[in-house]
Amino acid sequence: MKNVRVAIEGLVGRITLARPEKKNALDRTTADELAEALFALSDSAATVVAIDADGTDFCAGADLAALEQMLDAPRQAHLDDAQALGHVFHTIRRMDKPVVALVRGRAFAGGAGLATACDIVLASEDARFAYPEVSIGFVPAMVMTMLRRCVGEKQAFDLVATGRVLSAEDAERLGLVSRVFPALEFDTRAEGFLKQLAQTPPPAMAATKTLFYKLDTLGFLDGITAGIVANADARSTQAFRDGVQRFTSRKKGNQ
Repeated sequence: MKNVRVAIEGLVGRITLARPEKKNALDRTTADELAEALFALSDSAATVVAIDADGTDFCAGADLAALEQMLDAPRQAHLDDAQALGHVFHTIRRMDKPVVALVRGRAFAGGAGLATACDIVLASEDARFAYPEVSIGFVPAMVMTMLRRCVGEKQAFDLVATGRVLSAEDAERLGLVSRVFPALEFDTRAEGFLKQLAQTPPPAMAATKTLFYKLDTLGFLDGITAGIVANADARSTQAFRDGVQRFTSRKKGNQ
């Protein structure tokens, strides 16, 4: 891989966008490598996956130089190119491990889309988020499916129609960001978060993530029914048995 690095540190799998000279802009190669990295970590011993970036910006969006070279390409070529990034978003959602974006600097356009696609977004206080595609006659197309779920219709349309830039604090207030950490503490705080999340029993995390996104397709009663099944299935796992026994043992010891 030339645009992405992959590493496993204990139980944390890490995917790093490695095009700082391009502000980690997304082209077809980068999208394909992201998908490849996600698949590799899906089958690894890692229990949580982090996506971060080299340089001062998380990702400034699509590689416009690469898009310029495609201006006269046939429509199928554009569909295939868009599909590559859509495949990344879909893969993140289907993985049974949590995927965490670590955002410093700018996450604009496709970069904001990549962060939005992740299950959790940790942002440095200096991070900035925007969906400015309309300003160049483009459409923030794939991200809207996720953005509407994060912030609701009115806020989502405001963001994609105006392209306004959000501070990390504003993004957290709207629901785009899970947690904001001080810039000087970001690395330490983010690593602590990842290590803690990685300790969650994998069967419980997988069942939680699967049900969480399955609820998108279900009505209220069907959602409750799916929850009943997931609840009962979880009780049959060794992780649940061990967790209950640890809790009751501690409680008895404190009496």
